[in-house]
Amino acid sequence: MSGLPDTMQAIEISAPGGPEVLRPVTVPVPVPGPGRILIEVGFAGVNRPDALQRAGAYAPPPSASPLPGLEAAGRVAAVGPGVTRWSVGDAVTALLPGGGYAEYALAPAEHALPVPDGMALREAACLPETCFTVWSNVVMRGGLRAGERFLVHGGSSGIGTTAIQIAAALGARVFATAGSAEKCAACSALGAERAINYRDEDFVDVLKAEGGADVILDMVGGDYIARNLKALAEDGRLVQIAFLQGPSAEINFAPLMMRRQTLTGSTLRPQSDAAKARIAEELGARVWPMIAAGQLRPVIDSEFALTEAAAAHRRIESSGHIGKIVLRVGG
Repeated sequence: MSGLPDTMQAIEISAPGGPEVLRPVTVPVPVPGPGRILIEVGFAGVNRPDALQRAGAYAPPPSASPLPGLEAAGRVAAVGPGVTRWSVGDAVTALLPGGGYAEYALAPAEHALPVPDGMALREAACLPETCFTVWSNVVMRGGLRAGERFLVHGGSSGIGTTAIQIAAALGARVFATAGSAEKCAACSALGAERAINYRDEDFVDVLKAEGGADVILDMVGGDYIARNLKALAEDGRLVQIAFLQGPSAEINFAPLMMRRQTLTGSTLRPQSDAAKARIAEELGARVWPMIAAGQLRPVIDSEFALTEAAAAHRRIESSGHIGKIVLRVGG
């Protein structure tokens, strides 16, 4: 690849374990194959699946880079055979199969989107993982519509802050749970009509008083699963995307049947390239206009240098953050 270095700096997982197993390495710059683009990374997003992979609990797909990092923003450095949508120099933000903690990363061309006008790469790097996850689960899977009641748990997380803004832009009534007054205030400022401090209030009681939630987005699991079903309205949809408190629960399914509720869920990384391309197409048509209209903006908690990836992981695992955490990679 003309003009590109042969090697790059990256962060590898030296062995399964805590944040300390993340270490800087020098590795070859990857070469884009058919349908792929090579991105010179400016910023990379940090997400909980990265921490799970580091701990040995979330293996990358066989064809993916073993390096962590599921989203990045930067400029196209090279294009593979058959790529016509992007040209060298284009500013893009992309969902990655892995490899974002590096100076260069590969992405399927159809999983990239243009950096929104006026948005810095720092913010753009926060969009893919959360927007792909929220849109595909809340709208494509959960079917959220204007006027419906929507509840998101972990409202101050990267997923939560994105879900609140997208649901509000769709015209839904938004409710969110969080664990402190500061986090609840952040949820309210983003468009939640009611932020519920789960340490002081029972979200089941709050939602029941409103008629129940039509859609719930949950990443907690455990005993929240049964409680979520109680908080749902008739014909309500519970969408599960993670299990911070574990995937097991004892549930009485009779009310679910009687009240015509739906329990569903998904995880993003194992889905096919074609499935992710369909999500990206919807984001371009439906969510990028929200950004242009000022209805959606990434909330950034903190920024770390690429070599400080371990500190970034400690931050996300502390659950003290509000919004997204990013790694600064490029100059």
